[in-house]
Order: sequence, then C-alpha cells, then structure tokens
Amino acid sequence: MYNIDTSRPLAGLQTHTNTVVCFLKMHSDASNFQLNSHLSTLASIHKIYHTLHRLNLTEDVSPETHGTACCSKAMPPRKKRRPTAGDDLSAKKSRQDNVYRKQETLQIQEAEAFSSKRCLEWFYEYAGCDDVVGPEGMEKFCEDIGVEPENVVMLVLAWKLDAQSMGYFTLQEWLKGMGLLQCDSTEKLRNSLDYLRSVLNEATSFKLIYRYAFDFAREKDQRSLDLNTAKCMLGLLLGKTWPLFPVFNQFLEQSKYKVINKDQWCNVLEFSRTINLDLSNYDEDGAWPVLLDEFVEWYKDREMSLRQLPHTHHHQVEINSNNHHDNNDRNSLETNI
Repeated sequence: MYNIDTSRPLAGLQTHTNTVVCFLKMHSDASNFQLNSHLSTLASIHKIYHTLHRLNLTEDVSPETHGTACCSKAMPPRKKRRPTAGDDLSAKKSRQDNVYRKQETLQIQEAEAFSSKRCLEWFYEYAGCDDVVGPEGMEKFCEDIGVEPENVVMLVLAWKLDAQSMGYFTLQEWLKGMGLLQCDSTEKLRNSLDYLRSVLNEATSFKLIYRYAFDFAREKDQRSLDLNTAKCMLGLLLGKTWPLFPVFNQFLEQSKYKVINKDQWCNVLEFSRTINLDLSNYDEDGAWPVLLDEFVEWYKDREMSLRQLPHTHHHQVEINSNNHHDNNDRNSLETNI
C-alpha cells in the first residue's frame, strides 16, 4: 500500500490563488490610478475654462459658441409690428391682382383652344340656313380672310378640308378640316395662311395636292377635265415653278385636245420635274402619253423656226429704225421751213 499525501495539491492550488489575487489587485490599482489621473486633468481644464469665462476670454475657444453669443448680444428680439391700414389695402390689392391674372390666363387659354361650338357658329355665318357654304358664302368667306377665290392657297385649304366639289364646303368637311387646322375663327385662319402656302414647298404634299386638284375641279359626271379648266389649274399649280409652262399652255391652245384625262394630268407633273428645259433628256420611246410626245415634237419645230427668225427680225428692226430717222429728219426739215 502506498501512502498518498493529499496536502501537496491543495498547497499548490492555494499558491496559484494567491498569485491571481495579487495580479488583479495590481491591475485594479493601475486602472484606478489612470482614472484618477484623467479625472484630475478634466477638473483642471474645467476650472481653467470657468476662470477664462469670467474674464470674457472664452470667445476663441468655440466658434459656434462665439457666433451664438455675438448674435444674441447684437440682435435683441424684435417686436412684431402691427399691420397698418395701408398694409391691409396692399395685401387686398395683391390678392385681387392675382385673381385677375388667373382669370386673364384662363380666358387666353380658352380663346386659343379649339371650340367645336365656335367653329359651327363660324360655318353658319357663310352657310346661312343651309348645311353647305355655296358660291355666295364662299365669296364672302374669301373676302373675310383676305384671299382671292382663284388663289392657290384656297386649293390647299380645300385639300385640307377634303372638299369634294369646287366652290362648296359642306358642314362635315368644314368641321373636320378646320378641326385639323385648329381654326374656329376668321382670325385664326388668317394666321394659318402662311402655313397653308408653305405646304406647297413640300414635294410629297405638293404631289398629293396636284392629284387632288384633278378630281376637285372636274365635273363629277365626267372622268376627264375640260381643257379650259385644266389650263387654269395647271397655271395655278405650275405657272410659277415650271419655266416651260407658258410654252406648254400655248401648245394646248392650238392642239386638237378638248379634255385632259388623269393619266395625262399626272404625267405633266412628272414631265415638269424630270425633263430638262431643252428637252434633251426626253425619251420618245419612254412610257409618256401621246400628248407629251406631240408637245415635244411641236416644241422642237417651234425652236427650229425661231432660229431662222433673228436675221429677218433684225433686218425689219433696221428698216423701222431707218424709217423713224427719216421721219425725224422730215419733221426737223419741216420745222426749219
């Protein structure tokens, strides 16, 4: 049997315990020392600050505190001023002005906005009791907007209204077309005339108006356009833009044609846009209508004849000039006598 001495482990444990207690005591003493040191430093700072504050030397210590202190000293609390009778009148007038401005703005907006009712009343100024503006109403309408009935802008307006008969605007055409133009008064339409003229400068729109003009101008029971009407419409549409139009118009006057069909009508526009003024690029074997083949042939014969005229014409001018001088000489002689 072995004798076990149990006092040694207990003695070791006691020794360790004493060591830990000593360590904790030393750490606590160190912490307390540091804390006491900090508290002492803060107390000193606090004491110094109060001393400076009493001496009014703390202005640079805190900018925010300085700003607040200055403002509080320089800006004493203001007393509220009681409104006078003049102030009451000014405020009342200002409120009234605001109300008037709002009313004027609403009136302007209402005037600028399109009104179907106003457009309808405008239509019956020219239609009277009928549902169509006829020749008499159309004449007054053109006079009011300052445009001649034969002006090309009236054709553009008719195209915009999709009018089916020349010289007539139905109620349905009027309301639909004027609605698209946002015009419900004479003044608004006058202001839109420049826009209607500008539409002619757009190649696609011009082509549509040109095609529309044929059906618009022809008699509804006829498939072709009579020659006189065709010449007027061609002059309206091409007279100012196609240099050869006067010559083409002269050709039509001396030709055998009494009417122009739609194929001929459309090809005249194509001809005016693609063929040179000297007709040098015209293809006689092309798909042009006979009307234009005959025009080209007539034009070339005419040019040949004109080339032979200058000498004769110049000789005739010289004869006339000599006769004029002879007459002057004779008159001078008679005067001297």
